[in-house]
Amino acid sequence: MVSEEPSYKQCRLPVPQEFGDVFSHFYSAENNGTGILNKTLLPSFQTIMVFNFGARASLVSKQGTAIEMDKCIVLGPIKQAFEYSLPPGAKILVANFKDDAFYRFFGKPSLSGHLPVHPDEAMEENCFTYLWHQLNSIDKVTERIDRILDFCRPYLRLQNTTSSLLVKLKSGPVNPIKSVAEEMGQSERNIQLKHKKHFGYSAKEINRYQRFIKAIDFIEQAMASASEVDWFEIIGQCGYYDQSQLIHDFQHFIGLSPKTFVKFQQDICQAI
Repeated sequence: MVSEEPSYKQCRLPVPQEFGDVFSHFYSAENNGTGILNKTLLPSFQTIMVFNFGARASLVSKQGTAIEMDKCIVLGPIKQAFEYSLPPGAKILVANFKDDAFYRFFGKPSLSGHLPVHPDEAMEENCFTYLWHQLNSIDKVTERIDRILDFCRPYLRLQNTTSSLLVKLKSGPVNPIKSVAEEMGQSERNIQLKHKKHFGYSAKEINRYQRFIKAIDFIEQAMASASEVDWFEIIGQCGYYDQSQLIHDFQHFIGLSPKTFVKFQQDICQAI
């Protein structure tokens, strides 16, 4: 995906098969214009690592506080939408961790309070500042990604057996917690705790998110075909009880009503 805006260059880059269970994708964006670009990022339930080059981009917290990005930050799992700004000359490169990959690198399920943290603090080594300096000397985005992947190899732990089973069953029709508990001979409560520890969110939270993101997909398909959004079809197809439950989910995840989301959809990014 490449932006058509001349002053806003963005692209979503795939991940080599070797790292298919580690990163979902990489995202690159830069502001070549003269004004500040403000965007809203939809929740992805992924932890992201943002490398900042050029002018400092910034995040805006739920309280309205702007947090400037320096060289590199980690944030997530992203459970609610937030705003970010790219001033003129800003360039960012974002790595999107998949499933339990953040835990496999850092040995931690998520960040305290979901606030941005420098990855050197999470890793307890000064390695990511060193990596940023290497990336800053590289011009091509694809070469920067190759360097990140090479850097990652020594730090990545093998996937836990329980996590592996949960990932395999997460999109299926069966209850993954119950199924894995039976296969592992453990209580459902124990598997729930491991899910929270390794993924940074509960199975209940991700189920609600998947219902919401399915509704987003229906809306985007309707808009792409220049069709009217059929809200009753979305309610039925996505498993909502009624319209009020649909509205409640949109308010919870992005702070907007479904109809307001449609109106401002062009300023909203999904999974960055």
